[in-house]
Amino acid sequence: MTTPAAPSSPHTMNTYGRLPMAVSHGRGVRVWDTAGKSYLDALAGIAVNTLGHGHAKLVPALQDQVAKMMHSCNYYHIPDQENLARKLVELSGMQNVFFCNSGLEANEAAIKLARKFGHDQGIELPHIVVYDKAFHGRSIATLSATGNEKIQQGFGPMVDGFIRVPLNDIDALQKATAGRKDVVAVFLETIQGEGGVNPARVEYLQDVRRLCDERGWLLMIDEVQCGMGRTGKWFAHQWAGIVPDVMPLAKGLASGVPVGAVVAGPKAAHIFQPGNHGTTFGGNPLAMRAGVETIRIMEEDGLLAHAALVGAHLREALARELGSLPGVKDIRGQGLMIGIELTASCGGLMQRALDAGLLISVTADKVIRLVPPLIITEAEADEVVALLVPLVRQWLAETAPAA
Repeated sequence: MTTPAAPSSPHTMNTYGRLPMAVSHGRGVRVWDTAGKSYLDALAGIAVNTLGHGHAKLVPALQDQVAKMMHSCNYYHIPDQENLARKLVELSGMQNVFFCNSGLEANEAAIKLARKFGHDQGIELPHIVVYDKAFHGRSIATLSATGNEKIQQGFGPMVDGFIRVPLNDIDALQKATAGRKDVVAVFLETIQGEGGVNPARVEYLQDVRRLCDERGWLLMIDEVQCGMGRTGKWFAHQWAGIVPDVMPLAKGLASGVPVGAVVAGPKAAHIFQPGNHGTTFGGNPLAMRAGVETIRIMEEDGLLAHAALVGAHLREALARELGSLPGVKDIRGQGLMIGIELTASCGGLMQRALDAGLLISVTADKVIRLVPPLIITEAEADEVVALLVPLVRQWLAETAPAA
């Protein structure tokens, strides 16, 4: 029932179970493969292509930047670093920013910030609270913070210094940290992406913020996948009316150009000093221009309100068409970050959707994830539903337990 993954090229490491398609080009929320077939993109490079493909305002800006300067090392000032940092500080209500190249690097930097925060207080082995089903990256430290034993296997021993708790259970958090003087931070995703599109409840986020204030801990919120307007606010935690101390960003920040950022509030803004952390490519002129232009276009085109509106429309349509079916456990998420949890494994739906001309992903084995470009229209969202619903119905019919 599940289509086997296509093998990788013999010249690239076999690290991805690739589907048998190569993307040639895209326009808006559609892409075409090298054979000329078109697809509706409900994945956006896994929440990366904020502005879709070939955006008429973004492309000329990037062409202009490529012709001027793509890379300058951080020995020198890079004007758009300051421009993008200023904008992120304005949007977040925080204080300063470190730029890197990916979500993994941003999360790694957050872990380093928390550890140095603890060492500066004389804590010999600082501990960070992390969560079941979390995903923060695949370096050894971020893998250790990740709550997925399957992807940790073969890479032990994991890094020490993490305390793991379930999401949305403030009593469990208090119990796990009771009497401990070595806790320095709580690190969580506002909406767990790879863990199955699991949102942290508003009241839970507010309770954790209060607890961190009471205990003197850093609140570190990973907005790598759910940030940059995807939920209808710039950052998903803003629905709870809180401000973190550390906020890693990446994915949608530059609409496809690799970038990462760590935004810091007053409690964390001055932990790093020259020599404590760095990167060769982070904050390069091309990535910074892409970030500046992405935010400018999002503001000009009202994409936050648009993402909230179209996301609600899409989720309501999915609930109407699928919500009452046996085998559909939950439809959840916010804005244009939606998960459809089935009771059976459904990895094979990625291939079937591809055959039907739709790009999706399946995460946490049983959750269909939809994270389309923020420019998607209601009509295009209806196309997603029209393509996906029959596939899900057929899958459920095939996987239903025998009577």
